[in-house]
Amino acid sequence: MPSSTKPAAKKSAKKSSTKPLLISAGVALAAITLGLVSWQATAPDSTGSAGSAAVAAPATDTAAELKALARRESGDKLAVGRADAPVVLIEYSDFKCGYCGKFARDTEPELVKKYVQDGTLRIEWRNFPIFGAESEAAAKAAWAAGQQDRFDAFHAAAYAGGSKEKGFAEPRLVELAREAGVPDLERFKADMAGEQAAAALRKDQEEGYRIGVTSTPSFLLNGRPIAGAQPLDTFTAAIAKAKAEAAKQ
Repeated sequence: MPSSTKPAAKKSAKKSSTKPLLISAGVALAAITLGLVSWQATAPDSTGSAGSAAVAAPATDTAAELKALARRESGDKLAVGRADAPVVLIEYSDFKCGYCGKFARDTEPELVKKYVQDGTLRIEWRNFPIFGAESEAAAKAAWAAGQQDRFDAFHAAAYAGGSKEKGFAEPRLVELAREAGVPDLERFKADMAGEQAAAALRKDQEEGYRIGVTSTPSFLLNGRPIAGAQPLDTFTAAIAKAKAEAAKQ
């Protein structure tokens, strides 16, 4: 899995080379650690399961800058939860990633039920396709569904059991949009193919590459990296700690 990200990472770095750096050298140095933790937690092992639990604790100044990546935009179509929630989970994910699907089906609904609904947690999605053209197409389709307030439903349909095995060619993406209840399918197709979708995808990808994301799913929870489809208990413990820390600030 990690090797499939290298060409894309180089391409993104080339695109970003003429732009001002948006993060400090401290975050850049932390990228090696985040990338290693991400790989260890998500690379398939002999049993086909995710690796051992991995919750990284970056230096204080680096954690603060990673925490600042939370956009907290009230109109963000690819986010759930209050913009002022004390805890923000940023998720870098790919619709063709099996571990991402596991998280989406088994863990994320529980986090929404337990923490998003009571105002503790906000989840912000970052499209981070690493498995080629169909991954990128699905990412743009998810963004397009979000423009009609159907991102959550599209997300659930695309990650349903057996969905990724059907592929993400355009007819399949339109079928998923229909299943998700996207009201205007012609607009959906136009948005999916438009420059705004491509720009939104580039923004998410460049952010992920800058902080060292190399595999999916990867997470930042109030600036602390969590890598892989970890058990629910890993997230609940991290959320409880982050909430307690936020209350002291």
